[in-house]
Amino acid sequence: MDELSKSTQIAISGMKVQSQRLRVISENMANADSTAQSPEGLPYRRKVVTFKNELDRSTGINKVKVDKVRGDTSDFQRRYDPKHPAADREGYVLTPNVNPLIEMMDMREAQRSYEANMNVINTSRTLLSRTVEMLR
Repeated sequence: MDELSKSTQIAISGMKVQSQRLRVISENMANADSTAQSPEGLPYRRKVVTFKNELDRSTGINKVKVDKVRGDTSDFQRRYDPKHPAADREGYVLTPNVNPLIEMMDMREAQRSYEANMNVINTSRTLLSRTVEMLR
């Protein structure tokens, strides 16, 4: 496998994990205001994606893969709303541990990483096309 093909395969694996990361971030954003419906229930727990390197034995390339999508263990927020069905005895409701500002920063980072990998693929195609033109 030539170097151009290897770099393309690595970039494709990077795009795949960033795409999955964007889906998880979107889910977090969609549930940022989700609360439980009873005092005993818990609100939505933010999810985070972790990555790992994995050797593709058929090509000999280290690719990035999603290791796990796990729940963020940070504390839930509390909001005073005694009329809410999920309010505790003191009138507080647990709200998700999702910070929209953090999610937007993570989304932008994932988007930039996705775009960088796409640029690697486009550059590889351009180099390959120019090489073929030179050989004609």
